[in-house]
Amino acid sequence: MKKPLYFVTGNKNKFLEIKSIIPGVEQLEIDLDEIQEIDQDKIVRHKLKEALKHKKGEFIIEDTSLYLNCLNGLPGPLIKWFLQELGNKGIYNLVKKMGNNGAEAKTIIGYAKNPQEIHFFEGLINGSIVKPSGETSFGWGPIFKPVGYEKTFQQMTKEEKNKISMRIIAAKKLKKYLLK
Repeated sequence: MKKPLYFVTGNKNKFLEIKSIIPGVEQLEIDLDEIQEIDQDKIVRHKLKEALKHKKGEFIIEDTSLYLNCLNGLPGPLIKWFLQELGNKGIYNLVKKMGNNGAEAKTIIGYAKNPQEIHFFEGLINGSIVKPSGETSFGWGPIFKPVGYEKTFQQMTKEEKNKISMRIIAAKKLKKYLLK
């Protein structure tokens, strides 16, 4: 009998995005210990090992980060704290003052069959930080504009964003791995 595959998240939209690529996945809401670290792989690995302690099955964890070129890649996985302290307008103003608005949005999806078998799948989108585009429904969505697009993530429809999402890119890599 195949073990169930759980995506640990409290965010319904993230779950639906992953489920669109991996239909058999189940959402599991557990409050996991999350370490603060610059290395996304370490964050995801830690959360996967915590999830494995809670229930039998295979697990998916994701971490999405924003890397600013003008800060040599900061805040990365610490974006939550930058948003909390500066907000989107403050991050935009900082980037504007630094004179380099280049950025990368990156999702790391970790998959664990057990504590010894952990794999990582990356989705990356290059873009730029632009003046905030209204109220946010997704963290830094109002200030991140992907290369080749005229809209920020916030301005895109869910369908437009999900076609190019860094989470979708990572999920497709995971699906390919699972189908081997």
